[in-house]
Amino acid sequence: MLNVNSEIGALQKVIIHRPDDGIARISPKKAEELLFDDIVHLPQMREEHDIFRRVLQHIIGKENVLDTQRLIEEGFEASPDIKEELIDKIVDYEELPVSDKAFFMALDGESLTKLLITGYYQDEDHIYFDPIPNFIFTRDIAVVIKDHIIITKAAKSARYRENLLTRFIFYAHPYFKDLNKQGKIINLNHLDKFPPSKKGEVVSMEGGDVMMLNDDFILIGCSERTTDYAIRSLKDVLFAKGLISNIAQINIPSDRTCMHIDTLFTLIDHNDMVCFKPTIFDGVSSNVRVFRKNGAEIVYDSVKNFFIHEINPKINFIFSGEGITPYQEREQWTDGCNLVALKPGVALTYDRNPKTELALRNAGYDIIHARELLQKINEGLIDPAGIEKTIITLPSNELSRARGGSHCMTCPLVRVSV
Repeated sequence: MLNVNSEIGALQKVIIHRPDDGIARISPKKAEELLFDDIVHLPQMREEHDIFRRVLQHIIGKENVLDTQRLIEEGFEASPDIKEELIDKIVDYEELPVSDKAFFMALDGESLTKLLITGYYQDEDHIYFDPIPNFIFTRDIAVVIKDHIIITKAAKSARYRENLLTRFIFYAHPYFKDLNKQGKIINLNHLDKFPPSKKGEVVSMEGGDVMMLNDDFILIGCSERTTDYAIRSLKDVLFAKGLISNIAQINIPSDRTCMHIDTLFTLIDHNDMVCFKPTIFDGVSSNVRVFRKNGAEIVYDSVKNFFIHEINPKINFIFSGEGITPYQEREQWTDGCNLVALKPGVALTYDRNPKTELALRNAGYDIIHARELLQKINEGLIDPAGIEKTIITLPSNELSRARGGSHCMTCPLVRVSV
């Protein structure tokens, strides 16, 4: 049902979220509060995301690209008791009158799902609460570690309703419902198991800071969104369950420009990493602390040295912006380091980072735009299963404004080692 033991294994099943109507309600004043860096043109954003979805569907199968809205609707149908629990929590959190609960409960599944995601019912005259625009970044909501799933806990209150909907999906939907019975859900929101420390340190962790590297290693970023205390709390659980032997804490600056480790590097093949040179290769304002299951620890002064000595001495670092200022800073900001591998050597990225594209070409990759790829697939000129050593670039005029790339927009559920 769930199986992820690498960042590059052939993707078999994934959760995404199509940009919803709530995004069109964000004003410039509200954008910062809701963690969006800009207001976007929703029709174009949807068109770009639909191309992203179609590429995924062609490569892994339409039935394997799951959408959050459909998962929530199906969860309502399958688990009415958990549905009521969800509504109770949202009414309480959003400080709505109790009378709204009866209205919510009476809605059909599609209407209720849309309301809970967008914040309004049918038209702008029935606004209940703010939208949750960051739901398009499904990477952050949960992380699969082998056959277990970690339900993360966002650092910012603007993402709390996302978290409630995520918890509902994994406890209520028929596809995931047995996970809880099998003890395979690690819910960081469970305060009895993950309480604040006696010093007041909180548990917060987002999926963009977690990478399942191989059977022995998981990487977790300590960042603007993920706390050191959360990493230590999760570490003890992962070791106790025998899921992993080593946990590498990647310490990066607590800064909006690099909110998660996947904004600074992602793996695209066995020997290839796309990365931001100053932080990852040079080790500026960063280091790596490795925790062993046996209690030993070791510190590396850069991600580069950690990978070379612990993971792969043949690793090839491909620099965003070719590692040249100001291009590396510009293209890291527009997610030049944020790629998602569909299988070893085949990955998706945005089409707005020309210097990074040149670095990828020099590393031996072909580059093809998603629109061209889809046209050639439809014409029978390209077999999706036969694509090798290729970077597929996605239209990104509007998607990139939200500050998240293809890695951010995917929550992998199943990967097969190749």
